[in-house]
Amino acid sequence: MKFIFSQMAYFMAQQSNKRNIRFMLRFSFLVLLLVILYSVLFHFIMVYEGRDYSSITGLYWTLTVMSTLGFGDITFNSDLGKVFSIVVLMSGVLLFMLVMPFTFIRFFYAPWLDAQASAVVPEELPEHTSGHVIVAGTDSIALSIAARLRQSGIANWLLVADSPKALELFDRGYAVVSGELDSPRTYEKLRADKAALVVALDDDLKNTNIAATVREVAPTAPMAAGVDHVDSMDILRLAGCTEVFHFTRMLGEALARRVFGPSRQVNVIGRFEDLCVAEAPALHTPYVGKTLLETDLRRRYGLNVAGIWQGKEYRPAMADTRIDAASVMLLAGTAERLEQYDADMRFESDSEERPVLILGGGRVGMAVAESLEARGIPFTLVEKNPKGVPDDPRFVLGSAADIDILRKAGIDHTHTAIVTTHNDDLNIYLTIYCRKLRPDLQIISRATLDRNVASLYSAGANLVMSHASMAANTITNVLTPDRVFMLTEGLNVFKVLVPKALVGINLRDSNIRRDTQCNVVAIRGKEKRFMAPDPAAPLEPGDELVLIGSVDAEKSFIERYTV
Repeated sequence: MKFIFSQMAYFMAQQSNKRNIRFMLRFSFLVLLLVILYSVLFHFIMVYEGRDYSSITGLYWTLTVMSTLGFGDITFNSDLGKVFSIVVLMSGVLLFMLVMPFTFIRFFYAPWLDAQASAVVPEELPEHTSGHVIVAGTDSIALSIAARLRQSGIANWLLVADSPKALELFDRGYAVVSGELDSPRTYEKLRADKAALVVALDDDLKNTNIAATVREVAPTAPMAAGVDHVDSMDILRLAGCTEVFHFTRMLGEALARRVFGPSRQVNVIGRFEDLCVAEAPALHTPYVGKTLLETDLRRRYGLNVAGIWQGKEYRPAMADTRIDAASVMLLAGTAERLEQYDADMRFESDSEERPVLILGGGRVGMAVAESLEARGIPFTLVEKNPKGVPDDPRFVLGSAADIDILRKAGIDHTHTAIVTTHNDDLNIYLTIYCRKLRPDLQIISRATLDRNVASLYSAGANLVMSHASMAANTITNVLTPDRVFMLTEGLNVFKVLVPKALVGINLRDSNIRRDTQCNVVAIRGKEKRFMAPDPAAPLEPGDELVLIGSVDAEKSFIERYTV
């Protein structure tokens, strides 16, 4: 009851709602007058036909006819009475079936829903709020950012203008505030001047408006925005954004990084300052058939094996893990150490004659092509939209679902196919198709929505990267620079200070891997350089750990050790 009264109080406090109620009362009074008039006319026409009914019967007949129920127990015999019945019936259809539902929804029900949402979803944060993140947006990227920040223990709120949407997200467990995105008053209520970051995730024009509005209230607050077009980046910076990201281009570059260059055995896929994380296939190396302990990579090269890819399956690095020809090792170490390993393991390859196949020529596909070209890796891109195909033999016009187009593009000879369309249904379709045509093919796919990642893996993708997850990690790194990067969907490398509970304990006795499923790949101590961890050396205060693990494993580590 208290909740209902609070909604009623908020509803009645709004001036527009007061006007709506007055309109509804006037409309109801008009309908009442019309019903009374018809009831009186009913009585006179019945007297004209020589019959007499009570006033209650007249009201009963009027309501049944206007509502189109028409029980038929009382009818007129004269033409005058029948014409009157038609008039009553048509006015009832007009008022009760058309005007009244629209009026009720427009002037009462919709404002009531808004009042209900506003009574539940706050419009203002407490005055003492500071160090929080405001995310203006409700798309998959915004929701992933909110979930990621919540996992990292960073207070954040989604700013939503649409009241029903705000209520829906609130019911789903998100921290939501309601307000207009282009109103300075909104950001005053949200304490934007004391926020750690304001994130704008609408289209380029609205993001520019949001940035300019925030700057009226919070001239120095850090602000980040996503852009759809590269040309908008400078404009958003001029509007006041301190960080601007072209997420689709970043995704394309990340997908391209997972392709091996000609004759190389090491492919760097991420960096933490001077620490590099790289993929290295075991094929053509002397380590095939050996266990990780037998490779002795830590002593030979100063490298730590963070984990092993077996097809699409990731396995944490264990001393007794055996390497086979299909294994891809995740190595962690400095660039110099990786270059030395690469030089020792390099072999002659014909991969220069086998271009990478890119399916989809949108913004992500073009970013993949540009990134591969910068690395000197040949490619062939398939796109069905003529506007997206330049006059270049590396670009093939046609549908990727056409076997003749795929063969023309080199599906029978390529070693890697990258699926980049923005439609997850199409990506799943193309992944299944390519896997059927080439069971040995490495397939890298983009996922627009997180919920489709598992389906893409089931379809046969070796590696999937989600647009939303990559953007969420990018925004998290704005707040905590170089804290995390995504290896693939659901698998991250992240950096933390040694928790108090682990100080003085060596890695061998810490049971981090057993308790959290995270694997320590590097440690940075007093020397301020990342190095391969020594299992027997005790962890010291101020040391930084670099760990690899799934999203759930990272969450387990944070909850267990309260970083």
